[in-house]
Amino acid sequence: MSGNLYARFERVFEANAARVAIRCGDGTALTFADLARGAARYANALNALGVEPGDRVTVQVEKSIANVLLYLAVMKAGAVYQPLNTGYTAAEVSYFVADAQPKLIVCDPARQAEMRALADRHGVFAVVNLDAGGAGSLAAMAASMDERHETAARNADDLAGLLYTSGTTGRSKGAMISHGNLASNAATLVELWRISPDDTLLHALPIFHVHGLYVALNTAFLSAATMLWFNRFDAAAIIAALPGATLMMGVPTFYTRLLSEPAFSRDTARKMRLFISGSAPLLAETHRDFAARTGHAILERYGMTETGMITSNPYDGERLPGTVGFALPDVAVRIRGEQPGVIEVKGPNVFKGYWRMPEKTREDFTADHWFITGDVGTIDATGRVTIVGRAKDLIISGGFNVYPKEVEDVLDAMPGVGESAVIGVPHPDFGEGVVAVVVARGPLPSEAEIIAGLSSSLARFKVPKRIFEVSELPRNAMGKVQKAELRRRYAACFGEG
Repeated sequence: MSGNLYARFERVFEANAARVAIRCGDGTALTFADLARGAARYANALNALGVEPGDRVTVQVEKSIANVLLYLAVMKAGAVYQPLNTGYTAAEVSYFVADAQPKLIVCDPARQAEMRALADRHGVFAVVNLDAGGAGSLAAMAASMDERHETAARNADDLAGLLYTSGTTGRSKGAMISHGNLASNAATLVELWRISPDDTLLHALPIFHVHGLYVALNTAFLSAATMLWFNRFDAAAIIAALPGATLMMGVPTFYTRLLSEPAFSRDTARKMRLFISGSAPLLAETHRDFAARTGHAILERYGMTETGMITSNPYDGERLPGTVGFALPDVAVRIRGEQPGVIEVKGPNVFKGYWRMPEKTREDFTADHWFITGDVGTIDATGRVTIVGRAKDLIISGGFNVYPKEVEDVLDAMPGVGESAVIGVPHPDFGEGVVAVVVARGPLPSEAEIIAGLSSSLARFKVPKRIFEVSELPRNAMGKVQKAELRRRYAACFGEG
């Protein structure tokens, strides 16, 4: 039996051919049979463009159903899907193309000329396009193709995806994701979160990222769940759609925006079975506010590009605010040395290594083959995991270790503080000085009052020496606070940097 993940999807599609797979906001719908036919046409188009098993296909297009068909087709053809954030500039895309050396680039029609020039520089065979409506040269080509295609045989260890990390601590690294990695993680999540053909998943996430691509799409395809499709998140549209859904996957920003809408109520969410949050830390306050408003406890989980999902709060049992739950079945999590410490993980979900970076791969795995996540956390006696922060965000002030999350938790509980981010910046005496950047919610106490308030709860070396107010924290596309940007902004606040 082929290890190609699409072969597993194909069996599900055939068994559920007449059922609705994706329903769009305009009322159009695709059955699972439609998905299978569309994937076959696109796979034939890829083959006609010279794409063979193992070739990389670089994709930078807006979210659309055609994009989903392309994703399925790349796997069906045995090639390697390389999605890129639609916000990347041509200069940034140039790095990814030079590194991945794809056979094909799929881009927005407006970028066809610049991508063709880039492709010529890097020896890419072809450039085709897809627009936000699902039209374009690739769609036109696929429409003329046969709807039959033999799925390429692949081993579970063969690459299915090449996803690049954000590169905040150096040049971006391509994480090599295998068919086996994806299949094991999706099957585990389907069982753990009890996803079934009876579910309707509200999909408003981007699909250039693990969350919207591998967690949401793969679990829906494997379980034959229906998806309500949104090209972007719009709180009013989501609220209107919720009565027809049972399951939602989102980033914390989705949930804070829903809570800001008066129309979002317990009645709105009455048919929902499960709300899941990930990709960025969910504030404990958001968790509590959401439960009070809807009666639902958001299920927070933890994962990475390199590993897929690692832990999850339980479906049955207490979902503790501020924690990410327990290791998934067949996944092991540990912390070496004292707690809090760097989290390490081992299991069938862990990627094969970094593309063409053998030294970095060796550096990020222990001698006994555990992946070093770079996340700092604790594991309690029951196995429940709490994330404290990133190792790279650790602040060493006057020789003492300061974990930003500990300070942020105290800050966020103070009156007038809506959200905070704590960073370390150069300091003439302490090496690094602790700085807090806060978003107000109502009247914000003065800098001196905040510092005095923190001093009653935190050791002196942990208390920020400066407090800066901003209207909002800088975030990436998945809602993670960009602390590297904050460190840059405030680098000279103590007279250095």
